[in-house]
Amino acid sequence: MRKRLLPMLILFLVEFAASQAVQQSRTLIINGQSGQVSVLQMNGRSFVDLEALAQLANGSLGFQGDQIVLSLPASAANAPAKAPSARPPANSAFSKEFMTAGIETMSVIREWRSALANAIENGYPVSANWVESYRARAVQSLRLASVAASTDSDQQALQLLTDELDNMQKWSDKILKARKDMDAAKYMSPDALNNDPLFQKILNCAHSLAAMSASGQFQDDGSCH
Repeated sequence: MRKRLLPMLILFLVEFAASQAVQQSRTLIINGQSGQVSVLQMNGRSFVDLEALAQLANGSLGFQGDQIVLSLPASAANAPAKAPSARPPANSAFSKEFMTAGIETMSVIREWRSALANAIENGYPVSANWVESYRARAVQSLRLASVAASTDSDQQALQLLTDELDNMQKWSDKILKARKDMDAAKYMSPDALNNDPLFQKILNCAHSLAAMSASGQFQDDGSCH
C-alpha cells in the first residue's frame, strides 16, 4: 500500500510546488547588454534558465559528468565599471557679473572706434590727449571686466576683449602717427576705412563679441585673433 502511495505523494508535491511558482518574462541586463528571459519566481527567489543566460551574455553552457560549466566572455565577465566623470562638462555660459562688465567694455571701445572713424571721414583734427581719454576709459572698463571674470568662459571672452582693445590701440596709434607725419590724406578718401585691414579686423571682432553677448555663450570664430 505504501509503495502505491509514494509516487502519488511525490506527484502531488511537485504539482503543489509548481502551483506556488510564478513565471514571467523579464528584461535581464548583464554588463550593459540586455535581453528578454523567462524568470521563475518561487518562495521569494528568482530563477533564470542557464541556457538563456549564456546566450544573452554570448557565452556557452556545457555539461561534464555531474558538473555544469558556464563560460562567459572575458569582456563580459571582467568588464570594469565605468568610472564616473572626474568633472561635469564645462559650462559655456557667462556669469551675470562678467556679462554686465563685458558689455560695458565693448560699448566704451565702440565709442572710441566710432569717434576716431568719424574724425577720419570728416577731416577733424585728432590729438593724443583726445585719444588718451578714450583709451583710459577702455582700459579701466577692461580691468573691471577682468575682476568680474569667474568662469572658464568668462576668462576666454576676456582674452578676446583684451585682443580687441590691443588692436584698437594699435589702430589709434597708427592714425596719430599718420597725422604727425602729415600723411593723413590717405585716410580722407571715402574708402579709407574699408581698405584698412586693422580697422576691418576690429570691426569684425566687435560683431563677433556682440553676437556672443546676445547668445550668452562663448563662441570663438577667430575674428579677434
